[in-house]
Amino acid sequence: MAITRFRPEIWSALLLESYKKSLVFSNLCNRDYEGEVQAAGDTVRITSISRPTINSYGRNQDITYEELTDAQRVLVVDQEKYWAFSIDDVDAFQARGNVVPQAMAEAAYGLADVVDQYVASLYTQVNAANALGTTAITNGDLAYTMIRKLKLKLDEANVPTTGRWIVLPNWVHSLLLENPKFVDLTGNTQSDALLNGLVGRVLGFTVYTSNNAPLVTGDDYAVMAGTNAAITMAEQLTKTEAMRSERRFGDLVRGLLIYGAKVIRPEGLATCIASQS
Repeated sequence: MAITRFRPEIWSALLLESYKKSLVFSNLCNRDYEGEVQAAGDTVRITSISRPTINSYGRNQDITYEELTDAQRVLVVDQEKYWAFSIDDVDAFQARGNVVPQAMAEAAYGLADVVDQYVASLYTQVNAANALGTTAITNGDLAYTMIRKLKLKLDEANVPTTGRWIVLPNWVHSLLLENPKFVDLTGNTQSDALLNGLVGRVLGFTVYTSNNAPLVTGDDYAVMAGTNAAITMAEQLTKTEAMRSERRFGDLVRGLLIYGAKVIRPEGLATCIASQS
């Protein structure tokens, strides 16, 4: 396949389309500061202001003013990943069909898998009050109770009910399918929704499954629930390039992704370490 037939826009589009379809955890982040990262550099300092105290008002009495305090979290885009492959002219000529879409889909899946695992690992930044700890989940009833308790943690933390999600390991979802409460509430999902691991709704959560649910130790896996306001993510650079090989008759193709993610509202997450035994 000669380099003259390379179309960078088409290849990049194929890569990004497949990449986005494969994301689960990353799609649950907000991208509120992505523009600032792309414009200003690899670091954004996110400042939050304290909530003013609500006092009782008394007629003909002086009111008291308080000084607001601020807190700052830093989003650093410090994750740098690349992929690269070569296509020999003879192999490309003899191959049946275009190998480029397949190669791009595989590269996109590999990127999505790495990014998703990175975002999933941020479960450790949850507020201690919202962490249920390690709990044995051995049947559908226990799995449903775990979801109910995670909901309670978010309720007690005054987390808005809009946009809540939960990501389950597949084995937890399998147990839930034995629980009529879960099955009745989730109902049937659209078939195309399964592309991103969406399996239904229950107790105010949009339910996703993922094999990237973190393995903590042994047979214990982290279950994470929250809202997209809790984690922010930014991609600074997504680039695809092609060039002619200097040593072989063939083309070289490579891509680069630079990204970062940060838990900016730890109270917006709730976790449980689900144990299979």
